[in-house]
Amino acid sequence: MAAQLSQFGTISVAIVDQKDDRLLVGQADGIACRTIEMFQAYGFADQIIQEAYQVNEASFWKPDTEKPNQIARSSKVPDVADDLSEMPHLIINQARVHDEFLKVMKQSPIKLEPHYQRKLLGLEVDPSCGSSNEYPVTVKLERMVNFSQYTQEIETVKAKYVIGCDGARSSVRAAIGKELVGEPLNQAWGVMDVLLNTDFPDIRLKCLIHSNNEGNMLIIPREGGYMVRLYIELDKLKENERVARDQMTPDILIAAANRIMQPYSVDVKEVAWWSVYEIGQRITTAFDDSTEERAARVFLAGDACHTHSPKAGQGLNTSVMDTWNLGWKLAHVLIGRADEKILKTYSDERREYGQALIDFDREFSRMFSAKPKSAENPDGVDPAEFQRYFQLFGEYTAGVSIQYRPSLMVGKGQNQDLATGLTVGKRFHSAPVVRHGDAKPVQLGHCHTADGAYRVYAFAGNQEPMSARCGVKALCEFLANDANSPLKQFTPDDADPDSVIDLRAVFQQHHQSIERASLHPTLTPEKGRYGLRDYEKVFCVDNRPESSGGGKNIYDMRGINKEQGCIVIVRPDQYVAEVLPLNDHAGLSAFFNQVLVAV
Repeated sequence: MAAQLSQFGTISVAIVDQKDDRLLVGQADGIACRTIEMFQAYGFADQIIQEAYQVNEASFWKPDTEKPNQIARSSKVPDVADDLSEMPHLIINQARVHDEFLKVMKQSPIKLEPHYQRKLLGLEVDPSCGSSNEYPVTVKLERMVNFSQYTQEIETVKAKYVIGCDGARSSVRAAIGKELVGEPLNQAWGVMDVLLNTDFPDIRLKCLIHSNNEGNMLIIPREGGYMVRLYIELDKLKENERVARDQMTPDILIAAANRIMQPYSVDVKEVAWWSVYEIGQRITTAFDDSTEERAARVFLAGDACHTHSPKAGQGLNTSVMDTWNLGWKLAHVLIGRADEKILKTYSDERREYGQALIDFDREFSRMFSAKPKSAENPDGVDPAEFQRYFQLFGEYTAGVSIQYRPSLMVGKGQNQDLATGLTVGKRFHSAPVVRHGDAKPVQLGHCHTADGAYRVYAFAGNQEPMSARCGVKALCEFLANDANSPLKQFTPDDADPDSVIDLRAVFQQHHQSIERASLHPTLTPEKGRYGLRDYEKVFCVDNRPESSGGGKNIYDMRGINKEQGCIVIVRPDQYVAEVLPLNDHAGLSAFFNQVLVAV
């Protein structure tokens, strides 16, 4: 959240943390494909990919048909389906992700760094929230490092908005009178990161293990080649029973793992970290403090909104998507780019997804923890059925299945047939192209940096580029000269031409067949204090032969109409807002009139 807000340069942001310092050991270490796409927008995806363990295959184990008290491998499947994303599924220490976001903040225009060792004591919102009170939220903090044993050092902060990213026991949530509601599953699990030796053959693969009578286990290899994370099922809890953490030890977890893995065993040399937890799915009664009388001033995100088991790896991934959804919208309101009404879409969009996550996790956890189906246990779960469920929901666990409903910020998709693979309401599905200016093969989706700008992609039809019949040229003329042009209406005079709406064009012809001098000036805008031209706005399909890594045509891959082309509007958080005919200039203006404020 802080990393996104810090990109705008004129917003005063404070990030407050009760911890003593930066995170060193993480717990939410599984990074979904969609989250890596987000990291690309913040500029550190390559670093994370280089360091992480890449999950390529999942191995399924079930009771041996001939020796039911032992396990046997049933199958191996790809962890990520082909063309699900250009990004992999990764495992990496959560602290490394924190470090990269801290770096983004520190290197931002406002040089933002956290205020550590601050405990929230209270939060109050002026009920009037009128124009007479520019900072209606009052936050009281206690400094946890106190140099006097006799006095309590209190800090008071006045804010326009507050976002509670403070976890399942959120003090911000309690302060606005919201609570988590839901039911526990009465399941206890242990988790540990270990260095070990073993005769288990798939120790460097993601493994889902069902034993006959000893419970179930999930193996997640860690980065570096040696460490492994083990999720180990413990005894089922009774109604309202809590796991006895004071009686739990690493040795108990290791013994349980060895019982589950028979005939294989693990010889643990060192335990780097361990914990036990109970599974429960809960969601907050509201994602903000809005009422019928006033708009929201306090928002909740991440575990403050929704809690669930960690086995599907959705905690961190869902949380950072919560805050990216909210961050740019809040920034647009704070800098006067958009009206406050857009903030309501945060709760509408993310609460529906949060509930879907709870429903998915409940079924996933039930199937994972159930005993395998057998003659003695006819009500159990067939391991093959569990595997099918795992594969069926691959898009969900990868984070790419989210589709926001039509709203102020998402169109109705009435022209979806012009780009069937770029679904309105879903994230922009990247594909390879060749950048015209330097002939570099790139992913088109990597244009989406976290700068708060909308992207407008003009996919050309089959006309000669920049000819009198070219729809892209007509669009550029409209954007450059018409009084109703959203570029003219919403771009401040002192800002770069692409700072609010970033126009990009994609042509079907070979990049060598288009002369740079023929491109419309709108596609080579002058930027910065020296007015330097940007030559990275125009792309062509990848016409390279397959032997050279090409052969992937974005028009074919994403179902783009080759004859007519189309316009694709993409929100600052990479979600497709609308698909329009290439000549629908009025529709383009109408969309931005809804979401932006004229300058």
